Amino acid sequence: MAGPLDGITVIDLSTVIAGPYASQMLGDFGARVIKIEPPGGDIMRAPGPARSPGMGAAFLNCNRNKESRVLDLKDAGQRAELLDLLDGADVLLHNMRASAIGRLGLGYEALRGRFPRLVYCAIVGYGQDGPYRDRPAYDDVIQAEAGWAELYARTGGEPRYAPTIVADKTTGLHAVAAINAALLARSVSGAGQAVEVPMFEVMASFLAVEHLAGRTFRPPLGDSGYSRVLSAHRRPYRTRDGHVCVMPYTATHWRAFFTAAGREDWAADAALGSDSARAAMIGALYERLAGCLPAETTGHWLALLRRLDIPCAPVNSIEDLMEDEHLRAVGFFQEVEHPSEGAVVNARAPVRFSGPPCAPARPAPPLER
Repeated sequence: MAGPLDGITVIDLSTVIAGPYASQMLGDFGARVIKIEPPGGDIMRAPGPARSPGMGAAFLNCNRNKESRVLDLKDAGQRAELLDLLDGADVLLHNMRASAIGRLGLGYEALRGRFPRLVYCAIVGYGQDGPYRDRPAYDDVIQAEAGWAELYARTGGEPRYAPTIVADKTTGLHAVAAINAALLARSVSGAGQAVEVPMFEVMASFLAVEHLAGRTFRPPLGDSGYSRVLSAHRRPYRTRDGHVCVMPYTATHWRAFFTAAGREDWAADAALGSDSARAAMIGALYERLAGCLPAETTGHWLALLRRLDIPCAPVNSIEDLMEDEHLRAVGFFQEVEHPSEGAVVNARAPVRFSGPPCAPARPAPPLER
């Protein structure tokens, strides 16, 4: 079904997650995406669970709305086939290191003369004008190097990785934004351009928004780190029968909660009325919150908090999400019939357009040899 990128053709040489996640979004938005795979296929075909070899769950969830074509780009004849495909393409996306793509004769400078309208997007580990440009990079490496893992230690634990491939997926989002910006610029100038999306810089930028904090200023006005989210007491809170997320944010929220919890003395604290004073004592407020919640059940608190219009939520599992009434109502999880894998569940594109809808018109492709 046509979407806002109808008429745009993307040639995707990328593997693993960051590039395929980006090209899946472009496909969801209506672009034609041709996934070029090496003879052994994208490495993400292998991780299970799977019904058949090369069709693992992570691959199915990151490669819908694409066609697949196998080309051995080390072979001159098959590289020529790729060039033929680029004759009718708008975007080339890859996540190879510069040395590797250069050896294939597929760097931007090698292609721009023949394809002046091509938007050439390279997802790389590090910006190519810096000293790390040739280093290999994967999600865990970038989480550690960009400061993500260290933030966990500030909450009272040890450095650790997020339990999701956050650097890859965040980089993929930046790639989509950058590609669409370059396509918009081309619509005015008629010329394509190279787009570089470096994982390290993307994640450093992502964390700097709130965590640069006092280091924003010269001279510094304090340390790095946003205290609200680094509080050791900021976490899902234990209740009598489980856990619950509660996030009082305004003075009205805090006063209403403490009053409902029978702590009028805390509700009367004058500091709650000042945004800056409340921010300075946020760790203590979260500690008080944690102390109140074990007195009642999760269901009790959710009902009360919703009645008071205080932000709150259950602590859901992935299985819970699949039964969630809101996600059911908006048709988020969709069962589709895959030509080789049978019935599979996809999470649809989360964004909506008032024009033609984003729809999974094509399930993730088998490896076409």
